[in-house]
Amino acid sequence: MTRVFDPARRERERLLVLEQRAQARAESAAVATGVAETVALSKARGAAFETPGPRRGERERPYRRQAGLEWLAGRGRLNAEQKAAGERYGACYRRAKNEGSIPSTLDVKPGMGSPGGEPLTRVLARAEGSAQAQAKLTAYRRQLWGQADLIAACDLICGDELTPREAAGGDREAGRLEAVLGVALDILAAANRG
Repeated sequence: MTRVFDPARRERERLLVLEQRAQARAESAAVATGVAETVALSKARGAAFETPGPRRGERERPYRRQAGLEWLAGRGRLNAEQKAAGERYGACYRRAKNEGSIPSTLDVKPGMGSPGGEPLTRVLARAEGSAQAQAKLTAYRRQLWGQADLIAACDLICGDELTPREAAGGDREAGRLEAVLGVALDILAAANRG
């Protein structure tokens, strides 16, 4: 069977490919515009982002939101010891905050890889880890003498990973929150040393 050259068919295929490319470019531009708008709104609320500028020979990198501790340390407002203390507090806070209740025994399907649910050992290990995190968090809060401002600063910036401006809602209160956080992290770092 010989193939017959059909210029009209070839032209339709070429136009179809051009149309698909144009649609892909338009969709990509719309997504980029949406991302830029979202990032701009978040920045206006006080969030910090790592600028994604492409490296030589690479495609454009995505935006990466900076956590509060990372943002403060990157500006030289926290030393390494304070940052480490904040990271320990934040890890315990997030683990304790996200603890799920132990499901009822009707929901748990014991056994290795059972299709109906998680193995009982994994459920119990997760619950034990959450309980340990809650105990550590309670100990950290005791080290802060139960002071509401110190605990709130650690919860917002270390735990919820907000920047001071995001957490406080404005520049003036952000400065105060940053100062309170510095005191709290100094206390936690000193307690860790001793």
